Amino acid sequence: KEIILSTNSGQIGVLRNHAPINIALDMGPLRICLLNDQWLMAIIILGNDAELGSDIDPEEAQRALEIAEAHLSRAEGTKELVEATLVLR
Repeated sequence: KEIILSTNSGQIGVLRNHAPINIALDMGPLRICLLNDQWLMAIIILGNDAELGSDIDPEEAQRALEIAEAHLSRAEGTKELVEATLVLR
């Protein structure tokens, strides 16, 4: 029925038979909603990285978050702030 994606400007829902689109995705979940147990025909997502939720170690993710937040709090100047923010995402 619908695919819900996170984009740079918020979440977007794409319904079945939607015209082809190109959008910039942001980090976040990809949700696929089915109608009458039918899978959507096709979706192509080009990205640098993707992980299944079941493959994420919560403790490792928490440690990585704490390190990234520490770098962000110590950032000095615009360049360091931008770099630390990107790592945090």
